[in-house]
Amino acid sequence: MSSTLDFARDLIRQPSVTPDDAGCQDLIAEALRPAGFRAEFLTYGEVRNLWLRRGQVNPLLVFAGHTDVVPTGPIEQWHYPPFDAVVQDGVLHGRGAADMKGSLAAMVTACQQFVIDHPNHRGSIALLITSDEEGPADNGTVKVVEKLCDREEIIDWCIVGEPTSREQIGDVIKNGRRGSLGGKLTIKGVQGHVAYPHLADNPIHSAADIVTRLVAQTWDEGNDCFPPTTFQVSNLNSGTGASNVIPAQAELDFNLRYSPESSVESIKERVNAVCQQISTDYEIDWSRPNLPFQTQPGELIDAVSTAIYTVTGLTTDLSTEGGTSDGRFIAPTGAQVIELGPVNRTIHQINEQVAVADLETLAIIYQKILENLLL
Repeated sequence: MSSTLDFARDLIRQPSVTPDDAGCQDLIAEALRPAGFRAEFLTYGEVRNLWLRRGQVNPLLVFAGHTDVVPTGPIEQWHYPPFDAVVQDGVLHGRGAADMKGSLAAMVTACQQFVIDHPNHRGSIALLITSDEEGPADNGTVKVVEKLCDREEIIDWCIVGEPTSREQIGDVIKNGRRGSLGGKLTIKGVQGHVAYPHLADNPIHSAADIVTRLVAQTWDEGNDCFPPTTFQVSNLNSGTGASNVIPAQAELDFNLRYSPESSVESIKERVNAVCQQISTDYEIDWSRPNLPFQTQPGELIDAVSTAIYTVTGLTTDLSTEGGTSDGRFIAPTGAQVIELGPVNRTIHQINEQVAVADLETLAIIYQKILENLLL
């Protein structure tokens, strides 16, 4: 049994840029095989997934996570090579250190130690690992959950290892997430010379008007558990490259992170209404919506909060802020889902890092959660 740090370094050294698993799941399966976890690899398209389970009866506690990481960005800007897993002054540096190979390592060592201490625990433990969380997420957790549902494997509790902590490990856990709805808006115009605008129709101007109105919308006020819905433009493309040509078309990508106070249908209606006020020739290609979810206080939140307090002395805060996670695919099955992981200050950044002490603390918290729920 290796330390959490050593195993995290082994995982970081695998350059698993999404959707490439790069052998990480093999390392995880091999580490847990002596503890009685049976490995099942599930491949959909180019995405590799791993379902590891110990035990056959419920209650079933699942640790969920992903081995894929985002691209490194300019390597020359890193203080240390992003896949060398350098430890310096008590800090582990590398792509995926916080998001989320550190969490994966803590899950593995927590399960190893728990089984050593309590080989006859009640219920079952499983790990659901994908290499498609940082990408489109079409062939990852969503497909594994579908398969589990088809064969009636019911998840009771799920801990997703996303980096949730703000300042100290365990100071925040996510007990839900806002929904996400995006789309590509294409506005058609009429190409022409900039000196004769009356003979053309500039789609960039229409796009600007539409964006201005959508940004100014008050979509909802949120509620006690969720922040208000927000609208953001992520990409805007238009123009021929010439400075004297009005283009024929403008395209923009947008996204709304929405609270349960809004719905997919109401958002689509309001976006279309604004577009219709400005343009008579537009199209919207909507992406697949990610629905919001929330786990109410109960067995899982009690077990996690107690574990955090026991190990760290912190009273954790519940939050639904931030982006989406694969918890959105697991919660609809009826499972209680929370997210708990390292400090998220450097995720997706150059020089991503995590404190070594936090990794060991996280592993102990995960182990305490296992004890609180399965003993």
